Amino acid sequence: MGEKRQTATRGPLRHGPKGGTERSADLLIWYDAHARDMPWRTGPAARAAGVRPDPYRVWLSEIMLQQTTVAAVAGYFRRFTERWPDVAALAAADDGAVMAEWAGLGYYARARNLLTCARKVVRDHAGQFPQTEAGLRTLPGIGPYTAAAIAAIAHDAPATVVDGNVERVVARLFAVTDPLPGVKPRLAALAATLTPPRRPGDHAQAMMDLGATICTPRRPACGICPLSAGCAARLAGIAPDLPRRSPRPAKPLRLGVAWLARRDDGAWLLERRPDRGLLGGMLGWPTTEWAETLRPAPPPIEAAWTDIAGEVRHTFTHFHLRLTLRLALVGSGATPRAGQFVPAAQFRRADLPTVMRKALDLAQSAIASRG
Repeated sequence: MGEKRQTATRGPLRHGPKGGTERSADLLIWYDAHARDMPWRTGPAARAAGVRPDPYRVWLSEIMLQQTTVAAVAGYFRRFTERWPDVAALAAADDGAVMAEWAGLGYYARARNLLTCARKVVRDHAGQFPQTEAGLRTLPGIGPYTAAAIAAIAHDAPATVVDGNVERVVARLFAVTDPLPGVKPRLAALAATLTPPRRPGDHAQAMMDLGATICTPRRPACGICPLSAGCAARLAGIAPDLPRRSPRPAKPLRLGVAWLARRDDGAWLLERRPDRGLLGGMLGWPTTEWAETLRPAPPPIEAAWTDIAGEVRHTFTHFHLRLTLRLALVGSGATPRAGQFVPAAQFRRADLPTVMRKALDLAQSAIASRG
């Protein structure tokens, strides 16, 4: 995730067989000295002084961090919390403004669920997030992991939080050699044996920090790990090899055509994608269906279309996409069959998702080359 590896020596360790309580105690000693400083985190010193984490900030950060790195999220988190400092402010926000601020984080269903969840918390829970995992699971966009994280970190509930970092730590600590993803339930059960009744939120964050900074995927720094004395994988010499993974299937390739039409007054033809589905609710260029074979469809406006040199290549979670681009420069009286022209004064590149921005960059280069 880009964080620097810890170089300080670890705290005092107990030797011999260790139970979950002892391991957690060793881990918390380390965390108190080496916790990462992140904009959404209430650090161990502040917690010890009685500062309570804000459930809104915990929830927002956890949603943002799904499938994304800490380094990528920090700037987005600061902008969101400056613009919408609490759940009531976010619930009252304009959908388009939130989607525009989200652009670049990807996985846009999360942004739609973010708004739906904020509005449900305000409407049905008087602006307060539920304190239990079960209660949190009733909210849109909150699954088992996120519910456990909010319950533990924001409310100090004894919930077990298991992300990729935690899976790696647990697989090595117990020398679990069965491959992911099938072994996930076993790793979660083993992680639960480590969760202490005292400071479960700090324990959850300590496990994640350990995986991100010391028990890293390659070349783990076992020499300064607070859990190394009882790590079965280290003792067996197989720590760098764990966790093992089943082979991943190759991502399919999908093809499509995007039409970019610009009016002579600088307005661009855009359409809002359906709420459900990929890039749901986002503004973008009219396109054909994205499929494994190119499926012809009529352009959104009658015009003299020309092909743009090159293509847009973009990778989503489950497939690779290649878009052929077609460009048209039209007069002010042109009437589209689909979408609407957004005046130049209102058009913002930042409002577009990444794949659409890639197309815009190629189109603008093509226009500039024409003089």
